[in-house]
Amino acid sequence: MRVIFLGPPGAGKGTQARRAAARWAVVQIATGDMLREAVAAGTELGRQAKRYMDAGELVPDAVMIGLVGETLGRPEAGKGFVLDGFPRTLAQAAALDRLLEERGIALDRVVLFRISETELAERMTGRRVCRGCGRNYHVKFSPPQKPGVCDGCGDRLYQRSDDAEATVRRRLGVYERDTRPLVDYYRGQGLLEEISGEGPVDQVFEAVLRATERAR
Repeated sequence: MRVIFLGPPGAGKGTQARRAAARWAVVQIATGDMLREAVAAGTELGRQAKRYMDAGELVPDAVMIGLVGETLGRPEAGKGFVLDGFPRTLAQAAALDRLLEERGIALDRVVLFRISETELAERMTGRRVCRGCGRNYHVKFSPPQKPGVCDGCGDRLYQRSDDAEATVRRRLGVYERDTRPLVDYYRGQGLLEEISGEGPVDQVFEAVLRATERAR
């Protein structure tokens, strides 16, 4: 399977991408995770990306396209992949089409996660991350046993700067402006399947499987 998960930040794409990649025994290409690792490592790419991420803006296309192209060239990606967080612009989508064409492969499906802005804001502003081990929590949906403290390593939890309410609103605005046009782009190619991103995780995953099984 070669699938893109499309939708606004906080829609649950990452959670479902991990499950789908494990189910299909393919690679999850999570550009958000790659960028955060680069920021944490203090690489030149990380320093460039951090300025945009902290402001809730998209990382420049040239950086993202290079990163994804490198990953698609690895042997493990030959069995298939789930792209999570890319493409985010029409220019990135066109570049991805070229990358895939060069490798003689094609997408099977693009899954769009539909979710209300109210639900998105609640999900994102409530997220907390452990400073020590990186484990994720949510103050409402998956809180730690002791407020502000990681159940696993006991380190303190914090709110990522891109999960602050003002930044979340900007990120959603950027999605509407730059990423929403991809819905029509992939619908025009006959690849788009829409599912609800709201509800229990298992229920959403079943919807993902129904949407993608039709591509086989």
